[in-house]
Amino acid sequence: MNGTSLADEMRARLQALEPSSLLIDDESALHAGHPGAASGGGHYRLALTSAAFSGRTTIARHRMVYTALGDLMHGRIHALAIQARAPGEPDAW
Repeated sequence: MNGTSLADEMRARLQALEPSSLLIDDESALHAGHPGAASGGGHYRLALTSAAFSGRTTIARHRMVYTALGDLMHGRIHALAIQARAPGEPDAW
């Protein structure tokens, strides 16, 4: 990755969803000692607003995020809390 952080890689991949806002919070330090952390996978919280989510269910939105993140979800990301909303929907964070 040439010195790029995982959060930066996540941001780059999530651009496929054309977000109007994107927040990634690395909570890995809060999970020190957790088996997932021991294997190198990080814990992240993601808030993303995108018109691509309009009219889609929560599950469909999460699947879109997983697809955009691709292979990161099977190793470098151990846990991901997702808030995916369409423009105009309230911020739950």
